[in-house]
Amino acid sequence: MTKTNAMRMLERDGVQYKVHTYDGGALSGVEVASVLGEDDVRVFKTLVTSAAPGKCFVFVIPVAAELDLKKAAAAAGQKSLEMLPQKQLLPATGYVHGGCSPVGMKKSFPTFFDSSAQGKTIFVSGGKVGMQIEVACADLIKVTGGAFAELTRG
Repeated sequence: MTKTNAMRMLERDGVQYKVHTYDGGALSGVEVASVLGEDDVRVFKTLVTSAAPGKCFVFVIPVAAELDLKKAAAAAGQKSLEMLPQKQLLPATGYVHGGCSPVGMKKSFPTFFDSSAQGKTIFVSGGKVGMQIEVACADLIKVTGGAFAELTRG
């Protein structure tokens, strides 16, 4: 298996992880959880937002949840945020839609994990479509310099 930037970065920092692959292309996050046979509260999606051109923030939330942009902006210390347009995702992060990992992006962006991940081992994209990495969220916090915050609606 060809290693992704996410895998190389985790290994560089001595982080233990398990790779899970699936067929089916770019499925929704809920479909990915189902294909992996996992509860969708353990499978997380990586969303990239911007406050201004070139000023991005990364949010990692459960796949069935919706990002609350007001809560996200407050966590990031910004007045407002908007979702990064899909066409800007690859140039900004080095990842494509459906394969965006919070680990190993082209640049280091402030990263926030939904507080529901605290104390858990979660699944995040392994850096390409069809690959998920199972890893302790505490390790993801260390590797990304991330923080926990309330990020979802409801």
